[in-house]
Amino acid sequence: MRAVTIGQNEAGQRLDKFLNKYMKEAGVSFFYKMMRKKNIVLNGKKCTGKEILLIGDEVKLFLAEETLEKFGAPPADYSAQKKAAGTETKEYLLAFEKLKNIRILYEDEDILALDKPAGVLSQKASVTDFSANEWLIGYLLSQKKLTAEALATFHPSVCNRLDRNTSGLLLCGKSLLGTQKLTGLIRNRQIHKYYRLFLLGEVKEKQILTGYLLKDTKKNQVKILTKPAEGADEIKTGIEPLACLELSGIGTVTYAQAELFTGKTHQIRAHMASIGCPVVGDFLYGTEIPQLPGRFALHASALTLHHPMTGDWLSLTSPLPASLAALLD
Repeated sequence: MRAVTIGQNEAGQRLDKFLNKYMKEAGVSFFYKMMRKKNIVLNGKKCTGKEILLIGDEVKLFLAEETLEKFGAPPADYSAQKKAAGTETKEYLLAFEKLKNIRILYEDEDILALDKPAGVLSQKASVTDFSANEWLIGYLLSQKKLTAEALATFHPSVCNRLDRNTSGLLLCGKSLLGTQKLTGLIRNRQIHKYYRLFLLGEVKEKQILTGYLLKDTKKNQVKILTKPAEGADEIKTGIEPLACLELSGIGTVTYAQAELFTGKTHQIRAHMASIGCPVVGDFLYGTEIPQLPGRFALHASALTLHHPMTGDWLSLTSPLPASLAALLD
C-alpha cells in the first residue's frame, strides 16, 4: 500500500486527473476499476474520480509496488526516487543554461511572464528541442522554487504560444491553480493581446479585420476566407498604423500595432497578408529579407488582464528587440 498526501500543486484538480499524472502508463479504465474495488480510496472512503482534491487529502493506493512502477509511478524508495528525479531535471537545467537570453518581466507565486526572443520555441516540437517551457522549469529548479520530486505530479508550463520567429510576451503558470485559472482566461478571451509589427506596403487607417481562418495541418499554413466554410474559424484582428516608412532595400513599410480579438494559428500573419500587407520578413506569407534573418518583424509587446488569483489589473509590456528598433532608427 502507498499513501500520497496532496500538496499545493496537486490540489484543485480532479482525482482521476491526478491519478493519470501519478501513473502515466495506466489507462483511465484501470483507475475506475480500482476505485470501484476500493483499491484506490480518498481519505479512507470509496471514491469515483470526480472529487476535487484539497490540500491535505490522502490518496491510498492498495496496489503492489511492481504494479505502481509498471504504470510509471515514482519509486517508493527515496534514493531511487531522488535518482529518477535527478535524471529528469538535467534536461530542464540544461535548457535554463542554454537559453540565457530569456528575460523575466513579471513573477509572483502563481504566474510568470517572460520575454521570448525570436528563434526560441514556446514549447518543444521534437524530443531534442529546448523551448521556453523547459527553460521555465529549469529556472524554477535552479532558484529552489520547485523540487525535482514535485515534477512527478505537476509541471509548470507556458500557457500561450508564439511562433518560433516571433518575439515577445509569454504567460506561464507556476502553480497548478495559477495555471488552470490563467488557461481559463486565455480560453475565454479575457486577456487583451497587443503586437508591434512592420508591414510591407501602406496601411492608411485604423480598422478591424474579420474573416474565417482555415488551417492546412499538412503544410502548417492557413488561408483567410471571406465567407464561412467547414472547418474554418471566425477571426477578428485590429490594426492601427503608427508610422509610414521608406526602408532601404525594402520599400514602403507601415509600422503598426495589432490587437488579437481571437487567437488562432498564424492569425496576424495570414490576416495581414490577405489584405496585401504581409509582415516584413515572413517567408511563409510574404518574403524573407536579409535585414531580419531568422525572425519576423512581429513582436508580442503588451498584455493586459485581471490577475487570475487576485483579480487585480495587470498590465505587462515588452520593449521592441534591437533588430526591430533598428528598423525605426
